[in-house]
Formats: sequence, C-alpha cells, structure tokens
Amino acid sequence: MCTMKEVCEEVGMTYETLKFYCKEGLVPNVKRDQHNYRDFDERNIAWLKSLQCLRHCGLSIKDMKIYMEYCLQGSSSIPQRKEMLAKTNEILLEKMQLLQQSMAFIKEKQAYFDGVLAGEIKYTSNLIDIED
Repeated sequence: MCTMKEVCEEVGMTYETLKFYCKEGLVPNVKRDQHNYRDFDERNIAWLKSLQCLRHCGLSIKDMKIYMEYCLQGSSSIPQRKEMLAKTNEILLEKMQLLQQSMAFIKEKQAYFDGVLAGEIKYTSNLIDIED
C-alpha cells in the first residue's frame, strides 16, 4: 500500500493532479487507512498510469470518466473501449503528422539561416524589403 506522495513519485504526477483525479472520481476503489488517508495498491497505481497515458493522449477529464465507466463494466465494454482508443489513435496520428511537418519546416529554416550566416545564401524576407 502506498501514500499519495509515494504514488505521485511512482506515477510521475503532481500531488494536486492526483488529488484532483481522486475528487473527480477517476480513481475508484481506493482504500482508506485508520486515519482516513488514501491507501493505494498496485491496481490503483496501474490505473493511474493508464490515466496518465490517456491524459497525455489528449483525452479530456470527461472522456477519461467515460473510459473509466466502460472499464468498470468489465469485458462487455471492450468494443466501446477499442472504438474510443481507435479514435484517439487517429487523432494522435494526425497530430504526429502536423508535428513532423512543423519539424521539417524548422529544419529547413535552420539550414537556410546557416547558409545565410555562412554567406552562401542571400537573405530574403516575406515581411520586410531587403536593400542590397
């Protein structure tokens, strides 16, 4: 069993985030000790790691709650969870493509600037007139 502080260290989230997730009902079945402090077991920690991943994927708190409700239904909700994850994956692939395009743009600009600084390329601008 782990305290909130220990869970935060293991999962890599802030205390405030963990507290928020608990208050929002995103961490069901957390036991309490004799002092009424939350006591997290390995299943809670594994679930929190899943939540952390879903959050990094861009899921909203509302969507995370929907996913959790599906999980609480057991294996009967696997098709809904698969669908939800498939949609999330599509969104991530689109974001990844945009990031790759952005990185290519930056790489191209860096090469251009290197050429200008080396005197190999004449500097031009889309924003200002350049006088020779």
